[in-house]
Amino acid sequence: MTVYMDHAATTSTHPEVIRAMQPYFHDKFANPSGIYSIAKENRQKIEKCRQMIADTLHAKKNEIYFTAGGSEGDNWALKEIADTYSKKGRHIITTKLEHHGILHTCEYLERHGFEVTYLDVDIYGRVNPVQVERAIRKDTILISVMFANNEIGTIQPIGEIGAIARRHNVLFHTDAVQAYGQIPIDVACLQVDLLTASGHKFRGPKGTGFLYVRDGVKLQSLIHGGAQEQGLRAGTENVPGIVGLATAAYIADAAMEQRMKYEIQIREYMIGELLTTIPYSQLNGHPEQRLPNNINISFQFVDGGALLVMLDTLGICASGGSACTSASKEPSHVLKAIGLSDELARGTIRLTIGEETTKKDADYVIACIRELVGGLREQSPFYEDYQSRFHAVD
Repeated sequence: MTVYMDHAATTSTHPEVIRAMQPYFHDKFANPSGIYSIAKENRQKIEKCRQMIADTLHAKKNEIYFTAGGSEGDNWALKEIADTYSKKGRHIITTKLEHHGILHTCEYLERHGFEVTYLDVDIYGRVNPVQVERAIRKDTILISVMFANNEIGTIQPIGEIGAIARRHNVLFHTDAVQAYGQIPIDVACLQVDLLTASGHKFRGPKGTGFLYVRDGVKLQSLIHGGAQEQGLRAGTENVPGIVGLATAAYIADAAMEQRMKYEIQIREYMIGELLTTIPYSQLNGHPEQRLPNNINISFQFVDGGALLVMLDTLGICASGGSACTSASKEPSHVLKAIGLSDELARGTIRLTIGEETTKKDADYVIACIRELVGGLREQSPFYEDYQSRFHAVD
């Protein structure tokens, strides 16, 4: 038995997505830049896919640029906006709990003469829009705040930040890799200038994604060569991947309301059961303003790594946080940013459910975690010492 509870790391490719992609691997394999009819048909298909994705964001077709995923989109947005607008200023604002696709890019920019302000967040992982506005300077050219956190699921006040950025004539980018396809996004209403998304987070193929760039925002190429993607991203287009990406986006958008309702129901059931039946546990992230599928819980007196290994032996796939940093032994920078101690951060696991997750799956995972946490605590000298001191006070 395998119960997959790591949908924030990646998702299975939807069967309809696979079917839509298949013809473009063999029968419709032509390079879209060709002058013959089968190549032109592929060019037309790419433009149709571009429109499909734009519709899900309430954007224009020419504002969508296809990429190889979230990391490329983040790098492209930050590096090229920094370069293009460097004469206006060299100051960027972001937060301390961004994905490393943003944080490492900011570190790169700092080494090249840019100054970055890393804003604190509250105990739920939300940045205060007032603090964002206070951080703006005359030389600020870009604000980058993720739409929703990949570890704790907290959704940021994107609309408020977008209004602030627009009022101060500062560009606003959001890493929406975890949010796109999961919750509604209207870039015009939210006043977002650039947005990053990745296909494999919403049942599309891996190695696909897009960058939304508001019409009028100046952007340079990150990858130089040919004239693909309106002259801004060189390289022969991944036609099967683009078809799969757009199909997954369409499916996710069409089923979003129903899927959100279902995932929230399972999420709340699991959180309630885990917190009420396992003492010395706590939920991380905002209790309400969070992604529908995210459950992030810390268990005191427990080694989260050991718990994950034991869950794996029982067929349960979970994680300690971002899949991109799963090999790191350091406590999560996200959990540190919301004030967790190293001990509590190391006792944290993330469960992210999907539309295929059943109540039976949830009950199995809850029972396994309950039993394993109890067993691990019995082996912990810290837990034994705490219990003896607690009962002594009683």
